[in-house]
This record gives sequence, C-alpha cells and structure tokens, in this order.
Amino acid sequence: MDDDPTEAPIRYHDRMSDEDALMWSIEKDPMLRSTITTVILLERPIDRETLRRTFERLTRVVPRLRQRVRSNLMSLAPPRWEIDPNFDLDYHLRAARVPGEGTLRDLLRMTQPIAVQGFDRARPQWECTAVDGLADGRDALILKFHHAMTDGVGGVRLMLELFDLTPDAPERAMPPAPPVHVLNQTERFTDALAHQARTQVGLLRELSGAGIHTLTSAVADPVGTFANGAELAASAARVLRPSPAPMSPIMSGRSLSSHLEALSLPLDLAKKAGKRVGGSLNDTYVTGLVRGLQLYHGRHGASLQDLRMGMPINVRSGEMTDTAGNAFVPARFEIPVHAQDVIELMRTIRRRMMSARDEPANQLVEPVANLLNRLPTTVVTQVFGSMMKGLDFQASNVPGSPVPVYLRGIPVEAVIPFGPLAGAACNVTLLSYQNDLNIGLNIDPAAVPDPESFIECVRLGYDEVLDLA
Repeated sequence: MDDDPTEAPIRYHDRMSDEDALMWSIEKDPMLRSTITTVILLERPIDRETLRRTFERLTRVVPRLRQRVRSNLMSLAPPRWEIDPNFDLDYHLRAARVPGEGTLRDLLRMTQPIAVQGFDRARPQWECTAVDGLADGRDALILKFHHAMTDGVGGVRLMLELFDLTPDAPERAMPPAPPVHVLNQTERFTDALAHQARTQVGLLRELSGAGIHTLTSAVADPVGTFANGAELAASAARVLRPSPAPMSPIMSGRSLSSHLEALSLPLDLAKKAGKRVGGSLNDTYVTGLVRGLQLYHGRHGASLQDLRMGMPINVRSGEMTDTAGNAFVPARFEIPVHAQDVIELMRTIRRRMMSARDEPANQLVEPVANLLNRLPTTVVTQVFGSMMKGLDFQASNVPGSPVPVYLRGIPVEAVIPFGPLAGAACNVTLLSYQNDLNIGLNIDPAAVPDPESFIECVRLGYDEVLDLA
C-alpha cells in the first residue's frame, strides 16, 4: 500500500479486460473459482453504524463496489461493469460473532466456508462480514471480492480509501452516489461493437509493429531473427502446455473445500536472509515455503525432485499503475526441490523464478486471452482446468503498507490475505504490513489431510531460512 493517499484515484473501465473475462468465465468449473479473501484484525471494536457509513462512502468513491457484471451471449466483447440499480449495502455488509473462544484459529474456521462460496453473479462481486467477540476485545473484518474485480496489488490500492494513515483523521466527506444507467439492447450492441473495433485496431497495431520490427531484423540479421522466433515458439509451448497431474506424489487430491492457516514473519530478517544469496525478500518467502514442503513430504516418506509452482508476475506499469483490474501474468513452472542445503535451494529457486519472469511468451498473455474468449466457455474451462489442476502450489507476494493504518481511528493489527486455490493443492499469499509478513495459507484438505502437520513443517522451513539472517 502506498503511504500517500493524495495520489491519483484508481481508474475504472466499464468493460472487463480479456484476462478478467477469462477468470469470470472459467468458473463454470467451481474448482476454478477466483475469490480473494482478506482477514483484517482490529485492535478494538468498531461501532457498526460508523462501519456502515464508512462502507457507504467506499461504494460511492469506488464505483466497482456498486457494479454488477452484464454480458451478452450474442457478443464477443468481454462483459461490462454496470451500476446495479437495486444495490443493497446491507446484502454485502453483514455482521456475525466469532464462535468458540474467539481465537485467530476460531476466526479462520469461521472464514473457511465464506472463502469457498461463490458470489451471486447477478450482484456486485464483493462481501464483508464484520466479526465481534474476538479474544482481547478485538474485532475483525472478513472481506472478499472476485478476482475479476482486481488483483492483489490493485486490492491494496483500493484499501487506501478504506483506511486512514493517522488515528485522528477526520471523517471523509460523503460524495453523491454514482449515477445509474442500465443500457438498452441497442446501446449494449453499439458499445460492444465499438469495443471490439478498438480492440482489433490495437491488436493489429501491435502485430504490425512487431511485423515491421521482425522484417527489419530479418534483413539485418536473418539467423538471429529465426532464432528469436523459435525461442518465442518454444516459450509459448512451455507456458501454455497442459499439466493435468500434479508432480507431488502425495498432494494429488482435489476438492471444493478449504482449510485456512496463518503465520507471521519479521520483514527485516526475511530481507537479510535473501541478501545472503544476493536475492530478495521474495526468494526468502518462496524458499521457506519449499523447504516446508520438503519436510512435509519427508514425514510421509515421499521423495521429491520437482514441484510445479504457480506465481503471478506483476506487470503493472504506465497507465495500468492506477487502473483497476488485473495486471499480472499467471506463470506456471517446475522448480527443482531436491537440494537439502538451504542456501543452494534458495539460489536454485531464485534462478528458476527469474527465468519464469523472463519468458518471452509472457508478452502473449493479452492476445491469447482475446483468442480464448472467442471459444465456447466449456472449451475454455477445460483448457484452463488442464493447466491449473496440475499445480502443486501457488505463491503470491503483495507489498502492503510500511506504516500503521487505521479504520476510523482504530489501529489495524494485521491484514491476512488468502488467494484462491483454483486447482492447486495450496495457495500461499504474503502481504507485508509494517515489519510483519502476514502469510495466509489456503489448503485443500483433499490434498493435505493433515494440515496441522503441514503448517508445522512450513514453520520449520521458515525457521531454517531465517537462520541465514
């Protein structure tokens, strides 16, 4: 999260990008649902009327929170976002009391069924449950939204409108509600036609530019041009190839259930550990997780050589910096995990992740998404299912606020993110906050029937990596 709330506001397009539309359509298979859930811990209770007023304002400043998805079966254009004329804040903002003794574990057990439930596709794609009764007099918010609305980085930017940077910040002014205009069929057809025309012109411009560049290169360096074309083709084959079966010999089951766990690491030590190999915080994060997976497989007497990892590569730049929606490449790649020395393991993982970031085919995400959206939904779902259900794990790293934030004067203790499983055995998401790395683990119990043992191994893995600091 940026620490300057005066930055330019986030821009919202009326129509989904092709990438957003893919995440929306592949949910024909419920195992591929793209729901992002965030648990926000508050130091003390918040008045419910104050909270409601805060979210009322949020839905006016961020119109996406009042918009539903409208599509047309006769159109090739991606679905539109349109203001719901019957928007009901009380449907999206709920209240509940935590069961049990009010521990974090109790809160996460309460969150599990919320996280896996799909949205009502006729309404705006978000929900928030305000939870009271936690131990030590705390409150919590369980906030979830559809991945088609935005990615994790965009979600953090959205929270700038929810949180304050000082405990005594004045209440922000209530703007007018966004205007409602439901397109008629003629307007809908005209808008879709104009969108398709703009999209095709943009793609042709890109392809023409690439063609001119290729032609010029071919004249100057025919051998090099052929090699580059072959490299791009090989890269595309690696990125798009099906991988229906996971590589783990024990984490092979898949279901629609979810088990949530959380842990926290010190940011400063994690950075120091990464520097031991000339790397970064992300190298520490992924290596600790992989070391935990090694230990877990060892407990089950299973040997490991490679695992298939999913990692979103953030490509926000230029105009996308302040634009809602998704701006990432969903990379999939195999990583060697047989090294037992932690430093060697970290160096191996770093090299493999850097290689995945530099895949030439990453530039093809937009045109490929445009092409896939023209296929029947059943076909697209099968294509993505064959790619995603072979993931052993997914890992995401989202930078959060380096300074404390407040919700109407109440300090935020922690922000714990949980990404969608989307076919993987587990999705592990990191969100930094001050000097804490809050890590949320979304685990499929069909793949990991003993989650307590799993989380213990992951903790031990991070202990070993942090010892490098």
